[in-house]
Amino acid sequence: MPLDPALAGRTFAPTEPYLVSRERIIEFCGAVGAELVDSGDTAPLTFPFVIAFGAMTQLMADPEVGIELQNVVHGEQRFEQVRPVRTGDVLTGTLSIETVRTAAGMDMIATRTEIAAADGEPVSSAFALLLHRGEASS
Repeated sequence: MPLDPALAGRTFAPTEPYLVSRERIIEFCGAVGAELVDSGDTAPLTFPFVIAFGAMTQLMADPEVGIELQNVVHGEQRFEQVRPVRTGDVLTGTLSIETVRTAAGMDMIATRTEIAAADGEPVSSAFALLLHRGEASS
């Protein structure tokens, strides 16, 4: 069954605060093969994905949305940086569903996650396109 297009415009609660530490930046760099900058005090430009993924988890776990994780493919990801992520930042992400459409038996869910510092300062916007295959026909 296709996802409900009326999900477009829905915004989820902010993620739990995430403390950015030098250790987490180093760990992220090791996982993605990124080079350390400033001895690990400044995160790579893709680091906000850590926060965005937490927000996406809320989306995928919500039974009202109807996404089945085993049927999801991450189709696209991009970031708009406002400022670098640094050691000591405490970040949250708030995900909104921008569009939901169906084509060729796939639901395409476009999301935007606004990542902000504890004081509300914008840090990054993460945009993702998730492809969700509906139930298989019998």
